[in-house]
Amino acid sequence: MVTHVSLEAHDDERGALLAFLAEQRGGIRRTLLGLTEEQAASRPSASELSLSGLLKHVAEVEQGWVARAKGEPPAVARDESNWHECFALVDGESVESQLAYWEKVAADTESFIRSVPSLDDTFPLPPAPWFPPEGRVSMRWLALHLIRETARHAGHADIIRESLDGKTAFELVAQEQGASWE
Repeated sequence: MVTHVSLEAHDDERGALLAFLAEQRGGIRRTLLGLTEEQAASRPSASELSLSGLLKHVAEVEQGWVARAKGEPPAVARDESNWHECFALVDGESVESQLAYWEKVAADTESFIRSVPSLDDTFPLPPAPWFPPEGRVSMRWLALHLIRETARHAGHADIIRESLDGKTAFELVAQEQGASWE
């Protein structure tokens, strides 16, 4: 399971940002509850997205952004020729292995965000039309971007899961907590 940051009120901005990120990770993680590998890899909607593919993508993207902020290369290099490979499990990858990987990525993200001297510190971005024109962003921007990216895909995951078996996010929260949903 992906590490949870307490969602209780936080006395600091970093804790609040990390709590919101953890909440969105939980939304994606819950969509995989009780599914087989085949169900998680299926594409029941008009989209080409699957739950296992989204899981791999969000873990890879989060790791890549934190690596960029640290001035390091991402663990997996993606370009125009192979970007689509982050949306499907391959070579013995499983939902379980991707959840374990994401847990490590989440712990690294939390450690990094808590360790930077200031959320106002910046790091460079490569030139691209979808990045801010200044070419640099703050650690605060990084945290907010990870929340936005994860939340967007949590919404995709909700639709995919509901298309698979009709379960909604509220039902999955209840299932995770061992409560009944009526």
